[in-house]
Amino acid sequence: MKFLEKLIGNVNDALYGYILIIILLLAGVYFTVRTKFSQFRLLPAQIKALTEKPKGKKGVSSFQALMVSTASRVGTGNIVGVAAAICIGGFGSVFWMWVIAIIGGASALIESTLAQIYKKRGPDGCYGGPAYYIEQGLKCRTLGIVFAIFLIITYGFGFNMLASYNLQSTFKAYSFYNTTYSPWIIGLVLAIAVAYCLLGGGKRILKATSVLVPVMGCAYILISLLVIVLNIKNLPEVFVRIFSEAFNVSAIFGVFSGSCVMQGIKRGLFSNEAGVGSAPNASASADVEHPVKQGLVQVLSVFIDTLLVCSATAFMCMCSGVEPNVSLDGAAYVQSAISSTLGVFGPVFITVAMILFAFTTLLGNLYYVEQCFFYIFKRKPGKVFDIAYRIVASLIILLGAVLSADLLWGIADVTMGAMTLINIPVICILGKYAIRALKDYENQRKQGISPIFKSKDIGIDGLDYWN
Repeated sequence: MKFLEKLIGNVNDALYGYILIIILLLAGVYFTVRTKFSQFRLLPAQIKALTEKPKGKKGVSSFQALMVSTASRVGTGNIVGVAAAICIGGFGSVFWMWVIAIIGGASALIESTLAQIYKKRGPDGCYGGPAYYIEQGLKCRTLGIVFAIFLIITYGFGFNMLASYNLQSTFKAYSFYNTTYSPWIIGLVLAIAVAYCLLGGGKRILKATSVLVPVMGCAYILISLLVIVLNIKNLPEVFVRIFSEAFNVSAIFGVFSGSCVMQGIKRGLFSNEAGVGSAPNASASADVEHPVKQGLVQVLSVFIDTLLVCSATAFMCMCSGVEPNVSLDGAAYVQSAISSTLGVFGPVFITVAMILFAFTTLLGNLYYVEQCFFYIFKRKPGKVFDIAYRIVASLIILLGAVLSADLLWGIADVTMGAMTLINIPVICILGKYAIRALKDYENQRKQGISPIFKSKDIGIDGLDYWN
């Protein structure tokens, strides 16, 4: 296990120390410039697109597609991941999270617009994602399958094991927690609950969770604001430390694997997934009249995730007065920070939030996995395969609860990095079509008409859905 941790750590250092940082920043800046800072310039259009109804009565709205992608984005990483970044990389990590979210918004616009352009029509609506625009746009199904396999490994294994570990780690704050037995018990309960839902039961649980999670998300932000207000005297110092540590050259290049730049980009990318190629799988299902409408909605999802929820966690922790250090894991730091202000209520609230966030994240991740199986087999897998996969997925959740945090973060970072290494070059190659679609969308808006997409207007023929 130690050897595996070291090996994965070395791969991570290479990926996030050099390769991914350069690729993500260059791609984000490139798309930001090419779309003329669309993340900010088209904010009113983003909000308007969010409220539009689907074309068909049974179609998926932009809002519903946003909720699917946000359910996967907003999860345990927004709480534990942010805290872990601060503990390892310091306050400056928050600045680099903001950077990767702001410029990543442009990448999210491009990848989700491409998912809409190349989506396919099915009996239950439309579907698509990176695997589909790789196959159709680059004429390379092999690369599409490779991407789908990496997504299955990332979301079916890496992220779900990590979500399970993050959830059980919040119980360490309680006296009844036993390091030998508690992870197994908590992991088993979570695995059974997920299996129950995956195998056809638990509709009431799913409906209740879909209502409770948005409420919990709002409550989480409000509680964070309360902690910040109660410690408002610390806020000026927090901002000073964020910017001074973000540009501390000696700290950045001294031990780069633990620097604020690396931690901020890793945790920011893990949280908002801009450019990774996951959210486009949900974006493609939206029934809209123009691909750019859903692309704009996904920019909002990135901002909600990082600039709102992640920032809420960061400022709640940093304003509390509890000093972060590498000996604290993410959950311990959050609970110490909130309990220093709100007493025993704090850790209980974080535990409840983590349970709800983890549960919906697990189910949202498995939705992406099922979409990739559909792509690989070119049809819905048979019943035997379906049952076997869902049982294995549940066992993976149990396993995640008892493994090492460093190993799980490492696995998730490596597989997510592999997805990004495929997706970013692809959207750079095919991005011209998304940019043409954006220009077409804006031209129609300037004429005072509701934008309607025709594939010939951007120079593409033979599209399955839009023809």
